[in-house]
Amino acid sequence: MNTSSRFAFAVHVLALLALQEGVPLSSEIIAGSVNTNPALIRRLLTMLANAGLTASQLGAGGGALLAREPRTIALLDIYRAVDDAQLFAMHREEPNPDCMVGRQIQQTLRGIISDAQRAMEASLATRTLAEVVEDMQRNERKLERARAPRAPRRA
Repeated sequence: MNTSSRFAFAVHVLALLALQEGVPLSSEIIAGSVNTNPALIRRLLTMLANAGLTASQLGAGGGALLAREPRTIALLDIYRAVDDAQLFAMHREEPNPDCMVGRQIQQTLRGIISDAQRAMEASLATRTLAEVVEDMQRNERKLERARAPRAPRRA
């Protein structure tokens, strides 16, 4: 059983591009931030470009750019661009038909899984890339304040 990290990587990439304010980034620089290899980032950027979320600038100093404003990119757009799998998968092999649970589990789970998928997609539809960036910036400011040296207290 494995889960995909494509959505998390894609949000990471797009947030990084959003903070560049129109300056293109190479797949090597993006890969350094994500801590993965540039080939994986190039495949991800292709998926995002096919969905109209990124664009490429060719030539010296070229690289990936956001194709839309972060406030217009719903997290559901990103999810659909890179992840075609359902939230949960059913059995790879048909369960044992001689067992009552084996006979009934697939049918029972289909509705539950479908409801969970719809709920997750509805949640992603209400959030934008801009909100992700704003949240990261807010958290970074908190971290910087916590790290700042404090003046000694006077008695």
